[in-house]
Amino acid sequence: MSACPAAYARAGVDVDLGNALKDRLPALVRQTHGPRVLGGVGGFGGLFRAAFPGMKDPVLVASMDGVGTKLKIAVLAGRHNTVGEDLVNHCVNDIAVMGAQPLFFLDYLGAGKLDPAVFTSVIAGLARACRRAGCALLGGETAQMPGLYHGPDYDLVGCIVGVVAKRAILDGSRVRPGDALISLPSNGLHTNGYTLARQVILGKMRLGVNDRLPGLPGTVADELLRVHRNYGPRLQALPAGMLHAAAHITGGGLPDNLPRSLPENCRAVIDPRRLRVPKLFRLIQEAGRVGEEEMFRVFNMGTGLVAVVAAREAAAAARLLRGRVIGHIERGPRGVEFV
Repeated sequence: MSACPAAYARAGVDVDLGNALKDRLPALVRQTHGPRVLGGVGGFGGLFRAAFPGMKDPVLVASMDGVGTKLKIAVLAGRHNTVGEDLVNHCVNDIAVMGAQPLFFLDYLGAGKLDPAVFTSVIAGLARACRRAGCALLGGETAQMPGLYHGPDYDLVGCIVGVVAKRAILDGSRVRPGDALISLPSNGLHTNGYTLARQVILGKMRLGVNDRLPGLPGTVADELLRVHRNYGPRLQALPAGMLHAAAHITGGGLPDNLPRSLPENCRAVIDPRRLRVPKLFRLIQEAGRVGEEEMFRVFNMGTGLVAVVAAREAAAAARLLRGRVIGHIERGPRGVEFV
């Protein structure tokens, strides 16, 4: 029997190519495996030993996300080596703000037609970020779907599972009025707001991905493909009990994400003068004639994560986190206020 039916190949799905590409994965994936990963690569499911010595009452934490239309910039620039890192780091941050350490990661890559160079570059980025995060790349799915994805476009999604001791879960219950808010700086858009950014930079400004952005050191591709930062190690470096809560600032910006980490009777009060907004955001705002409020709802505006700590520990925490105090917690309805 033929390994790849000719009719299926003519329809646009090359099974032989898919299998050949997957044969390259074990060497990359095994670099992320530790002693708790069981079995080889390529089974119907990944095996991970659920052993957490020294951790009382362990709780699994799971999260799932994608890279969004940042992938369009990667496709236009022909640079696919960092979007895998974006995906892993985004997911690591989402569970880190709940106090969890990453265990393993699963990915999905869907395309109309698999490009060997793109596929290998993306998976290498996933493996590189997983290795740095101490997270096993346990498995995934690669789908060829002509007619759904067109041309060189593809989609990239990931699921992460981590663990935290029940008593250490960050659920907002430790937050008190008077606590300090510490901003950990982003290095760009991270993985949100790219639809608007593309409309402004590629559309209204009529710049190409290889053109230099006014007032910035890099090209459009350089600035828009900066890797989403992984804040997990910084949070884990804090002394036990210092961190009261944390919020990963993604789509929805500070106004929508920070309240997710607060109890009902607390609101975040931010001094805008303490925020360091990178030039890239102001360029998009001015060229696109976007209002200030909308900018803060679409983009992270230079704050990739917010940590909440006791006021007396704010200076020490800011130093350890390499961040800056931008406000405090007051009693009131849950939300964010810029004062």
